[in-house]
Amino acid sequence: MNLDKPLGSVIQGSLSEGVEVRLHPDISVEEMRVGKFLVVQGVRAQFFCMLTDVILGTSSPRILADPPLASDTLLQEILAGSSTYGTLQLALMLMFTPPNPEKALRNSALQSKASKAAKSGLASFEAQTSSDIELLPVKTIPSHFSQVYEATEEDFRCVFGWEDDPYRRNFAIGKPLDMDVPVCVDLDRFVERSNGVFGKSGTGKSFLTRLLLSGIIRKQAAVNLIFDMHSEYGWEAVSEGKQCSTVKGLRQLFPGQVEIYTLDPISTKSRGVRDAQELYLSYDQIEVEDIALVQRELNLSEVALENALILRNELGNSWIRELLLMSNEEIQEFCETKKGNKASIGALQRKLVRLEDLKYMREKGSKNYISQILNSLDAGKHVVIEFGSHADMLSYMMVTNMISRRIHASYVRKSEKFLRTKNPNERPRQLVITIEEAHRFLDPTIVRSTIFGTIAREMRKYFVTLLIVDQRPSGIDNEIMSQIGTRITALLNDQKDIDAIFTGVSGAAGLRSVLAKLDSKQQALVLGHAVPMPVVVQTRPYDETFYREIGEMDWENMPTELVMEESESAMADLGF
Repeated sequence: MNLDKPLGSVIQGSLSEGVEVRLHPDISVEEMRVGKFLVVQGVRAQFFCMLTDVILGTSSPRILADPPLASDTLLQEILAGSSTYGTLQLALMLMFTPPNPEKALRNSALQSKASKAAKSGLASFEAQTSSDIELLPVKTIPSHFSQVYEATEEDFRCVFGWEDDPYRRNFAIGKPLDMDVPVCVDLDRFVERSNGVFGKSGTGKSFLTRLLLSGIIRKQAAVNLIFDMHSEYGWEAVSEGKQCSTVKGLRQLFPGQVEIYTLDPISTKSRGVRDAQELYLSYDQIEVEDIALVQRELNLSEVALENALILRNELGNSWIRELLLMSNEEIQEFCETKKGNKASIGALQRKLVRLEDLKYMREKGSKNYISQILNSLDAGKHVVIEFGSHADMLSYMMVTNMISRRIHASYVRKSEKFLRTKNPNERPRQLVITIEEAHRFLDPTIVRSTIFGTIAREMRKYFVTLLIVDQRPSGIDNEIMSQIGTRITALLNDQKDIDAIFTGVSGAAGLRSVLAKLDSKQQALVLGHAVPMPVVVQTRPYDETFYREIGEMDWENMPTELVMEESESAMADLGF
């Protein structure tokens, strides 16, 4: 398609509903795809738009009543463009204001400046870091018969920038449909609020999450604490597809910057990870709030939780250990003196016996592993916690809540000290906590019992944010969804999930149809705080090319077995 050739003219529209464009006769409606980006050239501004719908129209209902035969190609050609035509529905996303309002931006010298910048290999499109172009929210619409063009590479550079822009921590998450130009996420804006990666099962949420985490590590935008339920992020994971293959984990891409802690050392070692650190927790670290979070998994009643509070208040941090050792007579004596309910405490004891089967749980901790994780984060290390064979919801929910609650409390203390002293050296490192199956923690009925609801609502007040990965966004509390800064969404089919994605998003009507028409693989809708406008992208492949572009292999400090593994892999790639 000729990018300098107009595709159609604006014929009607409104600020709230978008504009309608009639295609020119020589433009085929089949070349227009939902999610495509177009530019409307107004008199005083240029409008960056997303194609949300494609419509066929006719000038007379008589044509519909008596359409030409399939063999009558001559009549079809006569009617095409005049009596039959295609129209587009465009959602207005951004306005560009050129320095001289009387000149059309597309015809200004700025475009040639952008072309020179691109050819010379400059780090970013020059207008992005100068005052030549101002990106504005849309508060008006183009006039009748304004011409519509396909968005150019320079337009995308102006809006989304370059990955190696020295002024911003940009990270290319993919490229637009039908175009080979990077679409970048501003990682500084990304990590300052909680974010979400959504999509139904099999759409590549884990790959998207690995991309984002790799970008955060590479650009040093924050430190990461990743609760790796299915062992997909720390070390290599199985790639989806007909052929059985693996993709590299964060520890392999950034061996000097990522540490792996494991609740199941045997499982982790069997996967080839030989330098993972063991992680154990103890009964005295479990709070009643942690038990309340797994109330459904343990089949506990509200009365049992109330009696757990009585036990905690009377016995202190050792309440679980002492409860498990109590006899029926001791429970009876406790209830008589402390006004507890014998049946409920007995039921609580029987349900908590399941904790004894957890290999990572100790009666009393000999070492504070959570403090060790905090020290790693303070040192700028990224931490992946693997669950191995303990990938059940009881373990995952309780462990993530226990660790996150203590880390958040530490960050609150550090943040308050920083705000009090104003000493830049006291400023905590920005922390991003990644959790899967997020609706389990953020369900409206229990969100007040989890630390994650608190973190999502506080945003960056205490320098801790969430990256939630989930296939059921409709299960997440609406208040929490409204606080999600950036939403990266693969294909969703359930209408409730689609509605949840657009909670708190204005002008979402056109985007709903775009989201519902995504391909099932390697396509996502990105909208929110970290991008200047919603955009549909073909996501960046997580492959050998990405490894070379993003990773930092520290061969001198790398474990010997990993050096041999990578060397053997390289030899295989060369055919040896």
